[in-house]
Amino acid sequence: MTTETTRSAITTVEDLLAAVRPLEGGREIEDPATGEVVGRAPEHTAADLDAAVAAARAVQPGWGALTHSQRSHYLNLAADAVEAHAEPLAVLLSREQGKPLNGPNARFEVGACAAWLRATASFELEPEVLVDDEGGLAELHYRPLGVVGAIGPWNWPMMISVWQLAPALRMGNTVVMKPSEYTPLSVLALAHVLNTAMPADVLHVVSGGREVGEALASHPHVDKIMFTGSTATGKAIIRSSADTVKRLTLELGGNDAGIVLPDADPKAIAEDLFWGAFINTGQTCAALKRLYVHENIYEDVVVALAGVAEAMPMGVGLDENNVLGPLQNKAQYDIVANLVRAATDAGARVVVGANPRADQPGYFYPTTLIADIDNNNPLVTEEQFGPALPIIKYSNVDEAIAMANALDVGLGASVWSADPAQAREVAARIEAGTVWINKHGAVDPRMPFGGAKQSGYGLEFGIEGLKGLGSPQVISG
Repeated sequence: MTTETTRSAITTVEDLLAAVRPLEGGREIEDPATGEVVGRAPEHTAADLDAAVAAARAVQPGWGALTHSQRSHYLNLAADAVEAHAEPLAVLLSREQGKPLNGPNARFEVGACAAWLRATASFELEPEVLVDDEGGLAELHYRPLGVVGAIGPWNWPMMISVWQLAPALRMGNTVVMKPSEYTPLSVLALAHVLNTAMPADVLHVVSGGREVGEALASHPHVDKIMFTGSTATGKAIIRSSADTVKRLTLELGGNDAGIVLPDADPKAIAEDLFWGAFINTGQTCAALKRLYVHENIYEDVVVALAGVAEAMPMGVGLDENNVLGPLQNKAQYDIVANLVRAATDAGARVVVGANPRADQPGYFYPTTLIADIDNNNPLVTEEQFGPALPIIKYSNVDEAIAMANALDVGLGASVWSADPAQAREVAARIEAGTVWINKHGAVDPRMPFGGAKQSGYGLEFGIEGLKGLGSPQVISG
């Protein structure tokens, strides 16, 4: 296989946009903070998808024939390329997605892309000896699947793309990605940068609407689908993939609960609680979305959280002072606004926020804390995916655990306590794929990540994530 040796000179966002601009036509992409046009994205068709899959399938045997260390070398080169172009990638991401440059946002996300590529390259996956005795030797190997289709979301478009493509490529598969129609420029630009370091045709991006995603999920020459997004869309992908019996990894919707035990220090945990809930302005699958606080410290937690919330500046992402941005699109803005309105109409107490400015451009919804809310209110039972956190009072731990487990989703959860042993006992009773202690949403490339119940199935990250991108084969003799 040959590697592209020429690199386009990319120093600005305009350079990135020029590299991914369609030859003609395309669709305007607007900045959710200002309404200004960021650029034009190509509108690929099913024929374009077929061509991308065919090209990826043609080079897969050669890519798969490389050793793990050789493919890891390419992933490290790709990480170098991301780091070399980090600032224009971050600026483009901020303009298209809306998240600020600073805080755990755009620059953080681009840095995470490089870090995840390097981490994935570092994992060792050797054949596993199952039996080695007088009867013979049996080993478990993992072979490439072929072509992996990756369908990504709009909230962390670059980082989640890397979560999908890095292990797929490392295992010897080739990849065809379909980004969200809300944030295609970020993924197209990221792929352009990655492909300056990768062999030709191992990674393709096809930009388009729902019909392209449906065609990818049902494509006869795509061997696996990785999807991050809503449970409803995940169910549709399951149906679309059924006829070809595709392998699936689905990271679907979450409505993560946090339980604050009565021994916790409200002031000590307030900032970590805040970022657990409001990272990326609340637009994160594994963000803290409903907070259960013991009655003995309830008001102290509410006050401490309000103090943190009021100090966090929200605004246009390119302003270096801001750490919170807009909702990425009007549909999501309306979801958040309607859920908060339902809570206040039912008599819940607004601690901060819940009063968006009508004269402000962009999809900005203020950081909102809602207290004294019934656990059956829609703001609690439905995933808001935005900057509004309901805080529910409980009397005993059994009650809190029952409320946390009552929903049909279980992506993540957290327990907050001064006693780690007690926190772990509570964590073991929560129905979620990951339960954090005194933090929330702290994903790690070394730790498997996946959902329980209707939050999906399959694991990402670490050795287990790599295995999920391979076909297991036992060789026994």
